[in-house]
Amino acid sequence: MCTLLLAYQVHPRYPLILAVNRDEFYQRPTAAAAYWEDAAHLFAGRDLVHGGTWLGVTSTGRIAALTNYRQPKLPGVHGRSRGELVSEFLKGETTAEEYLERLRGKGVHYSGYNLLLGDPGRLYCYSNKSDEIVTIPPGVHGLSNHLLNTPWPKVLRGKASLARVLGAGDFSAEELFAILADSSKAPDDQLPDTGVGLETERLLSSIFITGERYGTRSSSILLVDRDGQATFVERSFDGGGARDTKVCFDWS
Repeated sequence: MCTLLLAYQVHPRYPLILAVNRDEFYQRPTAAAAYWEDAAHLFAGRDLVHGGTWLGVTSTGRIAALTNYRQPKLPGVHGRSRGELVSEFLKGETTAEEYLERLRGKGVHYSGYNLLLGDPGRLYCYSNKSDEIVTIPPGVHGLSNHLLNTPWPKVLRGKASLARVLGAGDFSAEELFAILADSSKAPDDQLPDTGVGLETERLLSSIFITGERYGTRSSSILLVDRDGQATFVERSFDGGGARDTKVCFDWS
């Protein structure tokens, strides 16, 4: 489960700004962001259980990110890993539209998910819960463990913080990481009821999650400027301290 914040065609210098937290059980083995040996053009972290990823970019300008859809009262589907949806798009050559059209009607093969993908010129969001492909319009958007821009407290807080930082003009990556580091919890009367119980709703209501067995494992920033210069930074918290991995691309 993750929090994803997106500013699209909002900032005069950076038409695409993406800020993402990956939340996962601490015990789940994960590789930090790097170029993949089996796909040299793909840069992403990697789930070492099933081999997929939650967020990645390619040297050719493809972007994809995934969040889980929280609905524990429904039985899970264990046949396919949702992380493969990200890596398959990034490894492939089909357009985003073609890829998402292939997924429509096949939601029963996966537990609930939201998939954001495309390139700096056009982005789409698809959920197997709505089975609708949404073209991302200009604006500040938020995605957590429900549909795009569902007004959960953490989504509203993250969007407002991102809009405030961008409204000031120049900004730094550290200001975006500070948004992702927000550990404040929502008041009980603002919490959604997704079937996980009040204590867990409280834990998951913060943008940055710190639990005994589950929490934010990494924060990532993607900046793409008007000239097609892209910068991707992953800040990993595995191993006790923060470690940054940075890569730059020319997508012009």
